Amino acid sequence: MIEVSKVTTLTGHQNPVYALEASQKPGIIFTAGNDKGIVEWSTKRLEFIKVLMPVPSSVYALHALSFAPILASGERSGRVNLFDFEHQKVTAFFNHHNRPIFALHSINQKKEILAASEDGSVSVIDPIALKLVYTFEVARQTIRCIAVSADEKLVAFGCKDNLIRIYRVEDYSLITEISGHTHPITSLAFSPDGSLLLSGSRDAQLKVWNVSDFSLKESIAAHLFAIYDIKFHPELPYFATASQDKSIRIWDANTFKLKKTISREKGFESHSHSINKICWDTSSGFLISISDDKNVMIWDIKF
Repeated sequence: MIEVSKVTTLTGHQNPVYALEASQKPGIIFTAGNDKGIVEWSTKRLEFIKVLMPVPSSVYALHALSFAPILASGERSGRVNLFDFEHQKVTAFFNHHNRPIFALHSINQKKEILAASEDGSVSVIDPIALKLVYTFEVARQTIRCIAVSADEKLVAFGCKDNLIRIYRVEDYSLITEISGHTHPITSLAFSPDGSLLLSGSRDAQLKVWNVSDFSLKESIAAHLFAIYDIKFHPELPYFATASQDKSIRIWDANTFKLKKTISREKGFESHSHSINKICWDTSSGFLISISDDKNVMIWDIKF
């Protein structure tokens, strides 16, 4: 039995919120969207801390590096910013792309950041030397999401042409293309043990792929509309999905059975619009969600 209660709603954004990231520092999260500013919140005190930094255009992606005190942000303009927490300022920005950045991810072993754009290409950035290392084309259309396996051997890109493309992290060479979804890919997540890859799409389907041969293991009619995020619990065998249908769903990671739906239809004081991103706060165990309704919500999930 899973019990869910809403801890609080954090308000302050004046426009839809698209990006959410947990800080390297426990108890801190960052959010951003159409407000042209990145906001820092405390999940311990459940309150606004400050506007971390202004940005010239809307922010679609945030990523806290695991190997350096840096927060990367990707903008609608195509700009990538690197905010250094030690210096409390942006130490570098990159304008290589002229289309929106929808996804960011770091590669710890290579000390690199991957930035995926609507132009179909990926930039490889060195955040220590503050330089662009490499660029490669993944698709002719938008790359919406990135997932990296726990051993950092594989990186998956979810694309607008309905395909998932798998690359080797070692040299960023293409391994294979996975087809099965009928609409653009909007979310990806490798299982913690690296054996499975989960994908969500605008077709509202959740698909589970075997990483060993990239064969389809499960296909689930998970939501009514696009699945915008998939996040595994950091410790327990569960994962959560967030959707344009205004719901969050909690799933058993072993059986792929639906365990709980968080939505207004189920009696929760939940989001009134599309839920764009979710994340687990490791210090408290809370689940955080952001939405087009401008709100940040914090959920206590008891397993």
